[in-house]
Amino acid sequence: MAASELYTKSARVWIPDAEEVWKSAELTKDYKNDDASLQLLLEDGANIEYKLDKKIKNLPYLRNPDILVGENDLTALSYLHEPAVLHNLKVRFIDSKLIYTYCGIVLVAINPYETLPIYGTDIINAYSGQNMGDMDPHIFAVAEEAYKQMARDERNQSIIVSGESGAGKTVSAKYAMRYFATVSGSASEANVEEKVLASNPIMEAIGNAKTTRNDNSSRFGKYIEIGFDSRYRIIGANMRTYLLEKSRVVFQADEERNYHIFYQLCASSHLPEFKALRLSNANDFLYTRQGRSPVIDGVDDTKELCTTRNAFTLLGINESYQMGLFQVLAAILHLGNVEIKDKDSDSSLIPPNNRHLTAFCELVGVTYQDMAQWLCHRKLKTATETYIKPLPRLQATNARDALSKHIYAKLFNWIVEHVNKALITNVKQHSFIGVLDIYGFETFEINSFEQFCINYANEKLQQQFNMHVFKLEQEEYMKEQIPWTLIDFYDNQPCINLIEAKMGILDLLDEECKMPKGSDDSWAQKLYNTHLKTCSLFEKPRMSNRAFIIQHFADKVEYQCEGFLEKNKDTVNEEQINVLKASKFDLLVELFQDELKATSPTGQVPGTGGRTRLSIKPGKSRETSSKEHKKTVGCQFRNSLQMLMETLNATTPHYVRCIKPNDFKLAFSFDPKRAVQQLRACGVLETIRISAAGFPSRWTYQEFFSRYRVLMKQKDVLPDKKLTCRNVLEKLVQDKDKYQFGKTKIFFRAGQVAYLEKLRADKLRVACIRIQKTIRCWLARKKYLRMRSAAITIQRFTRGYQARCLAKFLRRTQAATIIQKYQRMVVERKRYRQKQAAALAMQTILRAYLARQKYKLLREHKAVIIQKRIRGWLARCWYKRCLHSIVYLQCCIRRMKARRELKKLKIEARSVEHFKKLNKGMENKIMQLQRKVDDQHKENRVISEKLIGLETSYGAESERLRGELNRLRGVEEDAKNKANQVTSLLEELERLKRELTVTQQEKKTIEDWAQTYRDEMEKMVSELKDQNGLLKKDKDDLNRLIQEQSQQMTEKMARAITQETQQLVTDLNEERSRYQNLLTEHLRLEEKYDDLKEEIALSSNVSKPGHRRTDSTHSSNESEYTYNSEYTELEEGSRASEVRIDTSLTLKLQKRLTELEQEKQSLRDELENKEEQFQRDDAEFKKARGAELEYESLKRQELESENKKLKHDLAEMRRSLLGDAATAAGAPGSPAYNVLLDQLNASCEELEVRKEEVLILRSQLVSQKEAMHHKETMTEPSIFVEDVSKLKDADELKQAYIGLKDTNRSAAPDFHKLNEDGELWLVNQGLKETIRLLEHQLQTQRRGYDNEVEALRGELQNVKEENNRQQQLLAQNLQLPPEARIEASLQHEITRLTNENLVRCSTCTQIHSDLMEQLEKQDRTIRKLKKQLKVYSKRIGEMGAGQTEGQTSPGQMVEEPIHPVNIPRREKDFQGMLEYKKEDELKLVKNLILELKPRGVAVNLIPGLPAYILFMCLRHADYVNDDQKVRTLLTSTINSIKKILKKRGDDFETVSFWLANTCRFLHCLKQYSGDEAFMKHNTTRQNEHSLSNFDLAEYRQVISDLAIQIYQQLIKCMENILQPMIVSGMLEHETIQGVSGVKPTGLRKRTSSIADEGTYTLDSILRQLSTFHSIMCQHGTDPELIKQVVKQQFYIIGAVTLNNLLLRKDMCSWSKGMQIRYNVSQLEEWLRDKGLMTCGAKETLEPLIQAAQLLQVKKKTDEDAEAICSMCHALTTAQIVKVLNLYTPVNEFEERVSVAFIRTIQTRLRDRCESPQLLMDTKMIYPVTFPFNPSSLALETIQIPSSLNLGFLTRV
Repeated sequence: MAASELYTKSARVWIPDAEEVWKSAELTKDYKNDDASLQLLLEDGANIEYKLDKKIKNLPYLRNPDILVGENDLTALSYLHEPAVLHNLKVRFIDSKLIYTYCGIVLVAINPYETLPIYGTDIINAYSGQNMGDMDPHIFAVAEEAYKQMARDERNQSIIVSGESGAGKTVSAKYAMRYFATVSGSASEANVEEKVLASNPIMEAIGNAKTTRNDNSSRFGKYIEIGFDSRYRIIGANMRTYLLEKSRVVFQADEERNYHIFYQLCASSHLPEFKALRLSNANDFLYTRQGRSPVIDGVDDTKELCTTRNAFTLLGINESYQMGLFQVLAAILHLGNVEIKDKDSDSSLIPPNNRHLTAFCELVGVTYQDMAQWLCHRKLKTATETYIKPLPRLQATNARDALSKHIYAKLFNWIVEHVNKALITNVKQHSFIGVLDIYGFETFEINSFEQFCINYANEKLQQQFNMHVFKLEQEEYMKEQIPWTLIDFYDNQPCINLIEAKMGILDLLDEECKMPKGSDDSWAQKLYNTHLKTCSLFEKPRMSNRAFIIQHFADKVEYQCEGFLEKNKDTVNEEQINVLKASKFDLLVELFQDELKATSPTGQVPGTGGRTRLSIKPGKSRETSSKEHKKTVGCQFRNSLQMLMETLNATTPHYVRCIKPNDFKLAFSFDPKRAVQQLRACGVLETIRISAAGFPSRWTYQEFFSRYRVLMKQKDVLPDKKLTCRNVLEKLVQDKDKYQFGKTKIFFRAGQVAYLEKLRADKLRVACIRIQKTIRCWLARKKYLRMRSAAITIQRFTRGYQARCLAKFLRRTQAATIIQKYQRMVVERKRYRQKQAAALAMQTILRAYLARQKYKLLREHKAVIIQKRIRGWLARCWYKRCLHSIVYLQCCIRRMKARRELKKLKIEARSVEHFKKLNKGMENKIMQLQRKVDDQHKENRVISEKLIGLETSYGAESERLRGELNRLRGVEEDAKNKANQVTSLLEELERLKRELTVTQQEKKTIEDWAQTYRDEMEKMVSELKDQNGLLKKDKDDLNRLIQEQSQQMTEKMARAITQETQQLVTDLNEERSRYQNLLTEHLRLEEKYDDLKEEIALSSNVSKPGHRRTDSTHSSNESEYTYNSEYTELEEGSRASEVRIDTSLTLKLQKRLTELEQEKQSLRDELENKEEQFQRDDAEFKKARGAELEYESLKRQELESENKKLKHDLAEMRRSLLGDAATAAGAPGSPAYNVLLDQLNASCEELEVRKEEVLILRSQLVSQKEAMHHKETMTEPSIFVEDVSKLKDADELKQAYIGLKDTNRSAAPDFHKLNEDGELWLVNQGLKETIRLLEHQLQTQRRGYDNEVEALRGELQNVKEENNRQQQLLAQNLQLPPEARIEASLQHEITRLTNENLVRCSTCTQIHSDLMEQLEKQDRTIRKLKKQLKVYSKRIGEMGAGQTEGQTSPGQMVEEPIHPVNIPRREKDFQGMLEYKKEDELKLVKNLILELKPRGVAVNLIPGLPAYILFMCLRHADYVNDDQKVRTLLTSTINSIKKILKKRGDDFETVSFWLANTCRFLHCLKQYSGDEAFMKHNTTRQNEHSLSNFDLAEYRQVISDLAIQIYQQLIKCMENILQPMIVSGMLEHETIQGVSGVKPTGLRKRTSSIADEGTYTLDSILRQLSTFHSIMCQHGTDPELIKQVVKQQFYIIGAVTLNNLLLRKDMCSWSKGMQIRYNVSQLEEWLRDKGLMTCGAKETLEPLIQAAQLLQVKKKTDEDAEAICSMCHALTTAQIVKVLNLYTPVNEFEERVSVAFIRTIQTRLRDRCESPQLLMDTKMIYPVTFPFNPSSLALETIQIPSSLNLGFLTRV
């Protein structure tokens, strides 16, 4: 590919920079092959010209695409070069706060100088079992890879941790070992992993020190081999050390410290045990004050010493040896303070009585004179003589320091050796993982012998690293059948030969050390003469003859020759050593004697240990001859290094390179210069160079096809993906040398992936432009159409508006015309009417005047004529009316007669005689005529009568007319008078007009005043309205404020109540969870105890093996009477083998077991206290109700007695009254009257007596009832406090206390057994409660008595009023006659008594029903108490009788025998019980539990059948009152269920089956227990099947605990099945194909998201969930329990998915968020289909949903930050920040999250109170509850199938 194709405009490159090492720039124009320079634009906006060398064409490095920046693996970068590596590390470290990055097989770790929460147990669990490429880079991932390869390949592994001081090597090695200790565990209970970790604080104390670069710098190299057995559990460890920096003991540079142990001792010198060491402040000793920095910020040396001592103890180094070590260390400090003075120029001396030398000699047990002598002298030996030569002060001081260093080195080796002895094990080691923590390449201003050895070791390690990388590359090419050529890589063998070959630097150094007069200068000259001209890697400085330069793989280093010989010799005065060997201090002698003869403080046999032990050569030991002292340091180091390389070559290495980001220990501060120096030195860039020389980018065919599908045309896509990729790639890349096709992968040269990404981005950009063009066209056209439609609409509305305006104008014009017309018409009409009115008025007046004139004339002349005419007219009219009336009357009469005649004729015509009449002839006619004559006579009479009436009426009419005429005449006279009044009326009219004018003026004045007044009033009203409005507003504001405050208070109270409720629920769940965790821990310890017993049984070779049973429950209450015999058998059977058990282990287990029992007992006590409190409240209510019922009963009895008394009195009255019939019998003084008075007085007295008797009787009844309760309380301790509260007085309390003492005294033979259930404690608590409540009870009783006295007084008053009324009635009756008086009295009395009897009878009936109901409750309570009494009596009897009396029935052990309840049985009906023989119990358990196949039972039979069968057998044992049978059956059932679960605990179907049956068995025990709370839903038949003799409440608790254990086992089994599916199905698999593309990956290949065969998908998870659900439903699991299981399943899915999302950078993208949300929606759909939306499972996915939303929301502005903070309430701040840091764009069109935005999020979330934990706890199990679920299945209907082989059971 030509450079012109890559170096185009806008291409980004890297150019060198003096400050930042590399700086980014962008090309402003295209590059051509003949250009001499490049035009660049820097990021700060500056334009520069970059010159090019025409010969070599030094084009700048190209930058990688943005989507590749920040990758987990540096080899995933398309352009592999130094600036790309440096930039990628910087982005990850600074922006994403990620300290780990892969570089091929190397893990690059940058020291953050800050404690990060990424090393917890949850992180370890998250990385455990994962592929190395599937998770983000981490030290745990490297450790997991090593552990996995060790188990898979059966090959030892090594983890090589290197880096310069302060880079974090020690911490990385420590975390790797912690990972192994956590993941693998140990093979025994010796806690080997804890010992391995405990070695760290010891080695840090004696081998680490503060330097200018690091506060905890390791000043030695170490290689720790962690041994594993065949099951890959830690069994031991071994440590080898290299090149301890002994010079630090005697000298420290500024700002540095000596080894930590010295400062820890000085800081703890005030402790009593350290007084003998004579230590003080660290500044008082020469060896600890030279660096002038004795304190490290944030480190407490006193606490560190405590940690060190605890580690010594854990590793078996006892207290005496520890004090001996501290004694030697203190002696070294005192030796450093020994002052040596000049005696003369050639000799020196130590002043006598030097206190520090004295302290040294006392501490090490040597003589003062010998030590002072040989500190200032030395012995010289010749062939014949021995000389003692004095030493000058300088040489004596050096000899003193050499002795100090030698002692410390011996002490260091001794500690290492004994640490190894403590870590060694007798178990055969199967494999090991070595962790090498060794110094990195070092170069300082002055480099000496130590730096030379360090760099020599790094040369060897770098060579091994290069060869391993090259080997891996070669294996990869050969595996894929890629033709490969030898890659040219740097081989540092010449440099190694320069150092270690014959006549090399070390060889010449050893030779010079053997020379008598050898010196550093002569050695330097030999080096110059030997290597200066022959080796190009060796150079001589220009300005020095005492230094040399070596070209190492990392850099050139100049070494100063001064001190090389002395440090290589490491000589110590032998006489000083002899003095120390003669010491009386045993430990010091042990340090200097042969290591094989050293005694071990742990009492173990010494083995091959120390720093020279090699696991690959276990038989080789250190030479013990004197030559060991003569061997030089360089020779020793070379040999140990050679053995180390042999070990590493025999293992599979894993590399961790630690980088120090800056020299100032600033948190997350990155110095590019320092970083690039270390990258060059540690081999990371060499790895990059080797990878870049070949084919660094590697893609599988499926990944390539998925990523670059956009570059293919439809016709290029073939069914064969491999062929498709080959064809497309040949078209895209013309140069075939740029890629190679392997068997499963495509290999690309460096830069090719970037080129393909560029093509892909260009294609996507073109596609985006096309999509944008089309969308913009569609949007523009849509906008145009919308605008066009809007314009048309606007035009239509405008035109319509104009038309409406025109029409409105026309209508208004027309209307105006019409208005004008009518207005003019009205005006004209008004004018016309005014004129007309005026004319009419004038005419009227004129006509009136003329009429008056004419009237006057006519009145006198024409009135008579008018009267005549009128009278005549009237007379004629009257005549005509009369004539007409007469004619009409005649007509009517005739018509009536004719009708009558016609009727008669018709009748005659119809009659039978008609024929006869016709024949008679004349006779009929005669009769007819005669009839006519009669009729005419009648008519004449009628007419005459009418005429008479008419005459009468005529006369009356005439009279009326005459009266009318007279009236008219009066009217005429009145008219004349009125005419005279007209003038006066006119005058009155004028006067009135004048008054009207005046009135109108007054009216106008009044109206003006009224208008003014009205305006003022309106103004005043408006002001009042305004004020009223303001007042109303204020009122409304106040009301609103009050309402708001009330609402706020209500909401506050509601929130407080809700929070309190939630807190109580949370506390309850926490207590329940803690209790269930304790059960789990107890179960684990129990299983471990069983395993230990099995191992002991196997190792003890018991001659008579037998079956032993172990405790299977966690209830201490049950173990009292269930497992005693079994425990005895176990104790007798294993007594011989218990001697071999580790005492510390046994004590630890016993202590842990005791703690668990105590915690469990405390929880139960708390639960019992709460239940007692509830029962106490219930008892108080019952007590109050009982008192009311007793009072009503007494009142009823009193009324009945009074009624009888009154009846008796009435009878006597009747007899007395009937016996005396005299008339004066009722008078005052008579016998009848006296009898009545006597009876009345007697009644009053009797009433008073009855009231007193009522009070006495009530107190006696209450006392008797409380005595009965007290008696029952002595038998039932659990309700003692409840019954004590019912005692009324001190006498009863005293009697109760005496009875309690007697009861306790009767149980005196064994108080401990009696107290095992807490009876004595309950008695004691009851007495205390009684004493506290006594005063309160007395006060309560006093108040009650006062209330009763008041009530009785009221009743007495009513009786007195009734008495007065009776006296009045009697006085009235006495006034009546005797007979009436007697009858009235009797009638009244009978009526009164009848009414009272009716009222009392109704009251008594109600009271009777209430009393009967209360009596039934009391009977049930008594039955229950009798059951409990029998249980307690049996237990007391067993404890009192002892083992000699055997098994005794409960009735014999109680003072008052309690006879068992005889349950009547009907022979014909099945009672729901199964009978079996005791010898068939094992067969029952075997067939029903151990050998039962869940699948067949679940499919063919009813759910819970085994539980029903077991309960029916238990019912029969209860029915026959066989407690032994009940006990053994329950115990065998529990043990068998545990056994089958232990055997098949990984089978979900088995665990689910027994969980369902255990819960059903528990429900049966509750349903048929006889407790009223559990019998509400029972039928009458089911209530008859209740247990009658035993209360199994304690066993219910045991079975509930067993159900909890089974539930937890079910969750673990389910988790093991789901765990492999979750990450693949929820994260990696693309449910929506094509949404997310595959990014380029590096050497650590991640799991492909493409669904291959065997890959789990979301459908796999849903199918598995459906399988779980169907299995549980088939087994009849309770619906509520299924909901809890599903909730736990979804929590596991959400937690595992979220944890992996937080640990995988490649999964944090927008498209992955869409995938997750789709997957969650599918899970919710599954819940909806199963009807489980209300089980709370959806809420457990809320953190995952919010994380997916966080990936998809906008992340730029402050509004986005606020939205994220409000949305992600279920995520912690650490999780939100982690997701934002990990967010990675998959395409170039996405943008990264800025650092400023993340800081804004952190600022907003600063006030959140939450846990800093990053990951969710996947091991968390919600506390389970078992709600009571009664069964409607009748026991008598259950049939036992023959397939269960239970034919020995008999139905009862």
